Amino acid sequence: MARHDNARVTAVLGPTNTGKTHLAVERMVAHSSGMIGFPLRLLAREVYDRVVAMKGADRVALITGEERIVPKDARWFLCTAESMPVDRDVAFVGIDEAQLGADAERGHVFTDRLLHARGREETMILGSAALKPVVRSLVPGVEIVERPRFSDLSYAGAKKISRLPRRSAIVAFSAEEVYAVAEMLRRLRGGAAVVMGALSPRTRNAQVAMFQAGEVDYLVATDAIGMGLNMDVAHVAFAGLHKFDGRRRRRLTISEMAQIAGRAGRHQRDGTFGAVAEEGPEAFLPEEVLAIEAHRFPALDWMFWRDGDPDLSSIDSLLASLSAPPQHETLRAAPESVDLAVLRRLAEDPTIRAQARGQVDRLWAVCGIPDFQKLGVEPHARFVARVFGHLSEGYLPHQWFADEVARLDRVDGDVEIIAGRVAAIRTWAYIAQRGDWLADPQHWAARTMAVEERLSDALHTSLTQRFVDKRTSVLMKQIGAGAGALPVEIGAEGEVTIDTHSIGHLQGFRFVVAPDARASDKRLLLATAEKQLTRERAARGQALSQAENAAFALTDGGTVIWQDHPVARLVRGRSLARPAVQLDEALDCLDPALRRSVTARIQAWVDDAVKAQLPVLATLAEMARDAAATPALRSVAAAIEAGGGLAQRLPVRGAVEALTPHDRHRLRKAGVTIGALDLFDPRLLKQRARPWREAVLAAAGAQVPDAPREGATVLPRGARGATLAAGFRPLGAQAVRVDLVERIARSAHDARPKGQGARAPFLPDPALATSIGLEPGTVARLMVELGFRPATEGRWAWRGRPAAKVARPRPDNAFAALAELAFD
Repeated sequence: MARHDNARVTAVLGPTNTGKTHLAVERMVAHSSGMIGFPLRLLAREVYDRVVAMKGADRVALITGEERIVPKDARWFLCTAESMPVDRDVAFVGIDEAQLGADAERGHVFTDRLLHARGREETMILGSAALKPVVRSLVPGVEIVERPRFSDLSYAGAKKISRLPRRSAIVAFSAEEVYAVAEMLRRLRGGAAVVMGALSPRTRNAQVAMFQAGEVDYLVATDAIGMGLNMDVAHVAFAGLHKFDGRRRRRLTISEMAQIAGRAGRHQRDGTFGAVAEEGPEAFLPEEVLAIEAHRFPALDWMFWRDGDPDLSSIDSLLASLSAPPQHETLRAAPESVDLAVLRRLAEDPTIRAQARGQVDRLWAVCGIPDFQKLGVEPHARFVARVFGHLSEGYLPHQWFADEVARLDRVDGDVEIIAGRVAAIRTWAYIAQRGDWLADPQHWAARTMAVEERLSDALHTSLTQRFVDKRTSVLMKQIGAGAGALPVEIGAEGEVTIDTHSIGHLQGFRFVVAPDARASDKRLLLATAEKQLTRERAARGQALSQAENAAFALTDGGTVIWQDHPVARLVRGRSLARPAVQLDEALDCLDPALRRSVTARIQAWVDDAVKAQLPVLATLAEMARDAAATPALRSVAAAIEAGGGLAQRLPVRGAVEALTPHDRHRLRKAGVTIGALDLFDPRLLKQRARPWREAVLAAAGAQVPDAPREGATVLPRGARGATLAAGFRPLGAQAVRVDLVERIARSAHDARPKGQGARAPFLPDPALATSIGLEPGTVARLMVELGFRPATEGRWAWRGRPAAKVARPRPDNAFAALAELAFD
């Protein structure tokens, strides 16, 4: 680039929020051509998009290490400082953040641009007011313009992260710290956008867009935020005041603090800054606060320098040039940066020295590949050596390059893994921008850019999923306006939303937090919902207290269901026929009067249902307590009621035999069958009555029998429900439903001789037992329990005395076979 010594050189200096970058862009586009060098690729891309909107994409270029967009008719160039095409003659040149000339790693680049980059008509140097002495010393005839900050910047004191105001940016100095702070904000405030210098412009823009659109109210960033990135930040909080600068961990300088803190406030809106630590090494000192608020910083009277046009005749000459001391008192020799450290290591390799003969310029260019992955000098030097080994023979191998790019073209993994791939693909994108390193650089530039964009989108998605809970974010915003202002909506299926974000479901009267909410969020969501759902629950309680009988149902466990949700359960009452109800704890949210009303309504339904499904129990309860009834009737009634409508006859045989005809009539009228073996109400054996019988037994604390399969009449002995308590009498290898036992008993007694020959042997009709499916042994056992004894020729006789051992009967019919099995 020609020096243009007579061109106007202006240094626009001042604190942040002075509009310096905006002024430079306005000045550049006013010229016929121009170029601005920025400290960050992100900032170059941001300004490129702005100028494209002003001048059109066909006239604006973007040049960074990993990206190169240069239209044929490009007249305005937005670049990173390292990528500025210094050989191009343009009317205007701008150098942004020139105070970075004091940076240990990159300072020599900014110093070189300040010394040599000039526009044909105008050059503008932008930076901190601390630059004034060094600019006066290094740039003769420079015109210095100091611009004041548009708004005030004041110290707001230390605040815990949980108490930071909305629209805050929290600055940390490592990826680990950034992620930790972002995770904390996700739990406490719904999440945060994340901005780091290592992010691609696409990811960074997507994250900033979330913040700018108000989807999140917090931004967590590294100190890259201080380099002119324009965001609507009201407060900047420092998570710490120390950083690792590549060589050591040190405290930030006051200028660095001010550069970062200055991001707070926008144009004429005031901003604040502070720390998250009130005391200790990460807290601001009083003198630091005063200096930042007053914009008074130590003057910068030196900058780092390294020969920007070194001798490339040999490796040794190149090393000597890069190690030469500066000749100006304002300049200091730059510390050894990564590219020079890599060159020194490669210079020790005889093979590299041999390959570099005649192409030292190419070796030096390869050493300039940035260590985007932060591998360290040794691993990075090995990679650079491999690249140069290929380049010394021509182009990089197509297949090697393709394989490495393909290996990175994956979007699976967590934030750290995807971020690592983004850093890696930046290396290959950088290589693809070198026009003579690949046989088809345009193809690979497009390919690496496409991969970076896919990875960037995936990284944005991963960052958002990990560090943003939009549901909690909306809650926190609304809570700021008062809990009563929360726009809680309840859908037809009970879904509860706030500003379209689902926070859970109202299942009956119980609010259930959304299953994807983390444990740390549930307390907040529960508290929010509880305050806002009172009216809805009261309305549901009122509807429940007035519900029709058909709206209720009973589960097998004795739980009362209303609208598919549990509202109460049966508990011990005054009697088996009068169980009480206990409301589900979810209804504790109702006021006492409404709870009493709901309890009364459910109790009324239970009473009606028990009366309809188990009518005998209420009648038996009355008989058992009827002072006018005979003792025998009271005893029998109490036994049947205690068994849930079923009792064995043998334990109460004396009372049964003492029943008067009137007593028997009362029992039969109530529905009780006084069987030969059991006393029962056959209606309780029906399927629809079974759940209620089991429920009232459970409520009374009685043993609840296992239910048999639906419709069963005969079960294998030992099967589920094959018990007398369930209505099945075990007989031999089977269990028979008690009402069928009585039918067989009646059939047998009806078949035996009457009168004086009542004890004579007889042959029962086997048809009924066969139709039911009884096995011979079952019938034999039943006949014995009914009081019969086996006789000869398959006949049975009424037993007047204990049955004696008789000859084995010939199995002429079913009953004879049964006797044979039973008495063999």
